[in-house]
Amino acid sequence: MNESIHLICPHCEAVNRIPFVRLGDGPKCGKCHRPLFNGQPVELTASGFQKQVQHNDIPLLVDFWAPWCGPCRMMAPQFVQAAAQLEPRVRLVKVNTEVEQMLGAQYGIRSIPMLVLFQHGRETARQAGAMSAADIVRWVSGKTA
Repeated sequence: MNESIHLICPHCEAVNRIPFVRLGDGPKCGKCHRPLFNGQPVELTASGFQKQVQHNDIPLLVDFWAPWCGPCRMMAPQFVQAAAQLEPRVRLVKVNTEVEQMLGAQYGIRSIPMLVLFQHGRETARQAGAMSAADIVRWVSGKTA
Protein backbone atom coordinates (compact mmCIF):
# COMPACT_ATOMS: atom_id res chain seq x y z
CA MET A 1 0.00 0.00 0.00
CA ASN A 2 1.69 3.25 -1.15
CA GLU A 3 -0.98 5.53 0.27
CA SER A 4 -0.28 8.32 2.71
CA ILE A 5 -2.52 8.90 5.69
CA HIS A 6 -3.16 11.96 7.82
CA LEU A 7 -2.31 11.90 11.53
CA ILE A 8 -2.88 14.69 14.00
CA CYS A 9 0.02 15.39 16.34
CA PRO A 10 -1.09 14.83 19.95
CA HIS A 11 1.26 17.63 21.08
CA CYS A 12 0.83 20.57 18.66
CA GLU A 13 -2.27 19.39 16.70
CA ALA A 14 -0.49 19.76 13.34
CA VAL A 15 -1.76 17.59 10.49
CA ASN A 16 0.96 15.18 9.36
CA ARG A 17 1.00 13.14 6.17
CA ILE A 18 2.68 9.76 6.70
CA PRO A 19 3.16 6.94 4.19
CA PHE A 20 1.00 4.08 5.48
CA VAL A 21 3.91 1.63 5.20
CA ARG A 22 5.95 3.85 7.59
CA LEU A 23 3.26 3.99 10.29
CA GLY A 24 5.08 1.45 12.48
CA ASP A 25 8.46 3.19 12.13
CA GLY A 26 7.95 5.68 14.98
CA PRO A 27 6.89 8.70 12.89
CA LYS A 28 7.51 12.19 14.28
CA CYS A 29 5.56 15.39 13.77
CA GLY A 30 6.84 17.55 10.93
CA LYS A 31 6.12 20.70 12.95
CA CYS A 32 7.17 20.02 16.57
CA HIS A 33 9.33 16.91 15.85
CA ARG A 34 7.84 14.97 18.76
CA PRO A 35 6.67 11.34 18.35
CA LEU A 36 3.18 10.93 16.89
CA PHE A 37 2.73 7.84 19.09
CA ASN A 38 4.11 7.08 22.53
CA GLY A 39 1.97 4.14 23.67
CA GLN A 40 -0.09 6.38 25.95
CA PRO A 41 -3.64 7.73 25.62
CA VAL A 42 -3.86 11.43 24.79
CA GLU A 43 -5.96 13.73 27.03
CA LEU A 44 -8.02 15.98 24.76
CA THR A 45 -9.80 19.31 25.02
CA ALA A 46 -12.88 20.07 22.94
CA SER A 47 -10.90 21.73 20.14
CA GLY A 48 -8.30 18.97 20.03
CA PHE A 49 -11.07 16.38 20.06
CA GLN A 50 -12.76 17.81 16.97
CA LYS A 51 -9.47 17.95 15.09
CA GLN A 52 -8.58 14.35 16.01
CA VAL A 53 -12.03 13.07 14.99
CA GLN A 54 -12.21 14.97 11.70
CA HIS A 55 -8.63 14.71 10.39
CA ASN A 56 -7.13 11.39 11.56
CA ASP A 57 -7.18 8.64 8.96
CA ILE A 58 -6.79 5.95 11.62
CA PRO A 59 -9.60 4.96 14.01
CA LEU A 60 -9.93 7.03 17.18
CA LEU A 61 -10.96 5.30 20.42
CA VAL A 62 -12.27 7.74 23.04
CA ASP A 63 -12.57 6.98 26.74
CA PHE A 64 -15.17 9.36 28.20
CA TRP A 65 -14.44 9.41 31.94
CA ALA A 66 -14.49 11.54 35.11
CA PRO A 67 -12.09 11.70 38.07
CA TRP A 68 -14.80 10.90 40.64
CA CYS A 69 -15.80 7.68 38.81
CA GLY A 70 -14.45 4.53 40.52
CA PRO A 71 -14.85 2.25 37.46
CA CYS A 72 -13.13 4.93 35.33
CA ARG A 73 -10.14 5.01 37.67
CA MET A 74 -10.09 1.21 37.70
CA MET A 75 -10.07 1.07 33.88
CA ALA A 76 -7.43 3.81 33.38
CA PRO A 77 -4.37 1.51 33.59
CA GLN A 78 -6.15 -1.01 31.33
CA PHE A 79 -6.71 1.73 28.75
CA VAL A 80 -2.97 2.58 28.90
CA GLN A 81 -2.11 -1.09 28.29
CA ALA A 82 -4.55 -1.19 25.36
CA ALA A 83 -2.91 1.93 23.87
CA ALA A 84 0.48 0.21 23.94
CA GLN A 85 -1.03 -2.72 22.01
CA LEU A 86 -3.27 -0.84 19.54
CA GLU A 87 -1.00 2.02 18.48
CA PRO A 88 -0.19 2.93 15.73
CA ARG A 89 -3.25 1.29 14.12
CA VAL A 90 -5.63 3.15 16.47
CA ARG A 91 -5.24 6.45 18.38
CA LEU A 92 -6.50 6.19 22.00
CA VAL A 93 -7.66 9.38 23.70
CA LYS A 94 -9.35 10.39 26.93
CA VAL A 95 -11.99 13.06 27.47
CA ASN A 96 -12.71 14.19 31.03
CA THR A 97 -16.47 14.78 31.04
CA GLU A 98 -16.19 17.04 34.11
CA VAL A 99 -13.95 19.45 32.19
CA GLU A 100 -15.48 18.94 28.72
CA GLN A 101 -19.16 18.79 29.66
CA MET A 102 -20.29 20.02 26.22
CA LEU A 103 -18.58 17.06 24.52
CA GLY A 104 -20.29 14.66 26.89
CA ALA A 105 -23.63 16.27 26.09
CA GLN A 106 -22.94 16.44 22.34
CA TYR A 107 -22.25 12.70 22.19
CA GLY A 108 -25.02 11.69 24.60
CA ILE A 109 -22.70 10.27 27.25
CA ARG A 110 -25.08 9.14 30.01
CA SER A 111 -22.83 6.66 31.83
CA ILE A 112 -19.08 6.39 32.24
CA PRO A 113 -16.68 4.96 31.49
CA MET A 114 -17.89 4.99 27.90
CA LEU A 115 -15.70 3.92 24.99
CA VAL A 116 -16.65 5.45 21.65
CA LEU A 117 -14.95 4.46 18.39
CA PHE A 118 -14.73 6.97 15.54
CA GLN A 119 -13.68 6.15 11.99
CA HIS A 120 -13.53 8.62 9.09
CA GLY A 121 -15.07 11.39 11.19
CA ARG A 122 -18.10 9.52 12.50
CA GLU A 123 -19.01 7.31 15.42
CA THR A 124 -19.06 3.63 14.51
CA ALA A 125 -19.43 1.88 17.90
CA ARG A 126 -19.74 2.47 21.65
CA GLN A 127 -19.38 0.33 24.74
CA ALA A 128 -20.28 1.28 28.33
CA GLY A 129 -18.54 0.00 31.44
CA ALA A 130 -15.03 -0.79 32.60
CA MET A 131 -13.09 -3.30 30.51
CA SER A 132 -9.76 -5.08 30.78
CA ALA A 133 -6.97 -4.27 28.33
CA ALA A 134 -7.53 -7.59 26.53
CA ASP A 135 -11.25 -6.88 26.22
CA ILE A 136 -10.60 -3.37 24.87
CA VAL A 137 -8.16 -4.69 22.28
CA ARG A 138 -10.52 -7.49 21.26
CA TRP A 139 -13.53 -5.13 21.03
CA VAL A 140 -11.65 -2.54 18.93
CA SER A 141 -10.07 -5.20 16.70
CA GLY A 142 -13.52 -6.63 15.99
CA LYS A 143 -14.85 -3.19 15.05
CA THR A 144 -11.94 -2.06 12.87
CA ALA A 145 -11.08 -5.28 11.02
